[in-house]
Amino acid sequence: MKLVTFRNGPDERVGVVDTDRDEVRDVTDLLPDGAGLLGLVEGWDALRPTERQLADRPVLRLDEVRLLAPIPVPRRNIFCVGKNYRQHVVEFGRSGYDSPDRSEAMPEHPVVFSKATTAVTGPYDDIDPHHGVTAELDYEAELGVIIGRPGRSISREQAFEHVWGYTIIDDFTARDLQRSHKQWLLGKSLDTHCPMGPYAVSADEITDVTSLQVESHVNGERRQSAPVKDLIFDIPELIATISSGITLLPGDLIATGTPAGVGIGFDPPRFMVSGDVIEVSITGLGAQRNRIA
Repeated sequence: MKLVTFRNGPDERVGVVDTDRDEVRDVTDLLPDGAGLLGLVEGWDALRPTERQLADRPVLRLDEVRLLAPIPVPRRNIFCVGKNYRQHVVEFGRSGYDSPDRSEAMPEHPVVFSKATTAVTGPYDDIDPHHGVTAELDYEAELGVIIGRPGRSISREQAFEHVWGYTIIDDFTARDLQRSHKQWLLGKSLDTHCPMGPYAVSADEITDVTSLQVESHVNGERRQSAPVKDLIFDIPELIATISSGITLLPGDLIATGTPAGVGIGFDPPRFMVSGDVIEVSITGLGAQRNRIA
């Protein structure tokens, strides 16, 4: 099932999308007051709309509504993973932006950091360039994992039992802040620097997550393209690592890492500027399109 958070008026609504018909069915009134898509994920077994319920829901055309991030306000920071595709490790190491020094060595353990919830923005919203704060804007197309069942010390074998589904995340980055501060939180967390969506797709729609292709295009030029199977640390390993001492909660998001082809991978770097358009797509999860304001 493809879920969205949308506006068709002043209120945020939750809908189920039929991409073949370009329609969304409003299921907000089936949920407890104030539940939102996060509440639907958390109570999925009890709240999941049935075929009969969907048949009776109001239908809107997708082009009549404004799609927001599926989870506009996550309950806590997004868990992000750096240097998780081999060729990206190489390009990042060569770029001079790695900390504390240049290194093309493969990481021995997942490199986990977080991205502030206030960075989240919609799949078609403009990205704030934050002139005066940063001059080195970069994109990172990533598969986002949405946790459905809580747990701590989750084993690799049990990891997918805790996955509700997937979404698209652009881990947009201010590279100069990332380099100057010798850590990644500030450079990753500027407002609007986390486009998400358009959909939250339940795991039962994805037959083989490792076969999904992650791609990005800048102004129509393809920059990134790699299958999820190329991850150095796969989804079960990431869930096991993060949950080893931290309780994962329903609605938690894990951005799994980006393939090679980001702006700092070019010589000279190809940073984004106002007017540029970044498009990120993943097989079966749709595509987002954001313009730099």
